Amino acid sequence: MKSTARIQIAATAAIAALTLSGCVAGENADGSVGEAAAQTGGELTVDFATYNPLSLIIKDQGWLEAELEDEGVTVTWVQSAGSNKANELLRAGEADVASTAGSAALMARANGSPIKTIDIYSQPEWSALVTTADTGIESAEDLRGKSIAATKGTDPYFFLLQSLAEHNVDPSEVTIQNIQHADGWAALNTGSVDAWSGLDPIMAAAEEDGAELFYRNVDFNTYGFLNATESFLEESPELAQAVVNAYEKARQWAQENPEETAAILAEVAGIEESVATKVITERSNLDVNGTPGQAQLDVLEVVGPMFVESGDVASQENIDEALSTLLDDTYATNADPSAIGE
Repeated sequence: MKSTARIQIAATAAIAALTLSGCVAGENADGSVGEAAAQTGGELTVDFATYNPLSLIIKDQGWLEAELEDEGVTVTWVQSAGSNKANELLRAGEADVASTAGSAALMARANGSPIKTIDIYSQPEWSALVTTADTGIESAEDLRGKSIAATKGTDPYFFLLQSLAEHNVDPSEVTIQNIQHADGWAALNTGSVDAWSGLDPIMAAAEEDGAELFYRNVDFNTYGFLNATESFLEESPELAQAVVNAYEKARQWAQENPEETAAILAEVAGIEESVATKVITERSNLDVNGTPGQAQLDVLEVVGPMFVESGDVASQENIDEALSTLLDDTYATNADPSAIGE
């Protein structure tokens, strides 16, 4: 049974009991307003992803399980291989909360996915254009007539589109192969494609094996967005707040424990700790305000029209509507890392 269904059953039973007792939700027997009863039972499904170090910390430390145990809430973790997969989990109701790049969250919302961004987990430089020494590619202009691997619906894909536009290369002048991130590096390494729009930590590991990052631009990377389904937020706001509290605790922990953070990433991603350290210390700005707001909108307003031009979103009206409804700063504004016990 889905988590929302279980929670709805519990909520309905509670309301019925209160009605029979002559009370309404939030009132004591004497009619005074008391503290809201803690939600009990149900499931919480959260994603973890190697491109989201905070998710790895929370899973590793078991904070949510410990915090929600007394409420009888079962925490289930599912892995996202990319923003596109995280969005699929949310659309299918297989995750309550999942992490994507900002660009992917905007595209999903503009295409009708009922999600809200409730926290910002990083401001990374996680995308770049990658090739190998034998291709002769040295700049984005050299991509004309070439084949490029990229995962549609993710930041590397939109990084590629922005890079082509900046260098006056029309997308029709290249062949974009829609390949999942890890398979993109494999395709480049075997010569099946000429270039790859990469994603860390896979990209950082590829560098160790001879990959060359021939074009980087941190401004083309959108923020890391933590998203939740609207139904989950409506039915389980306490659980959503617990997740964001855990994220803000993880942000503090990561800054205090960078070596341990890199070790956790290395283990989950199957990469060397030296590579994980590069990702954490050089390309992952975790010390960022977790509250979604104007800084994120400023970035998304730039990439939004590109979705329409590329055909990934039907109209600019859809983009504008998504920009006005995507962000929900309630949970990050009220975040209390200390509420999550050790």
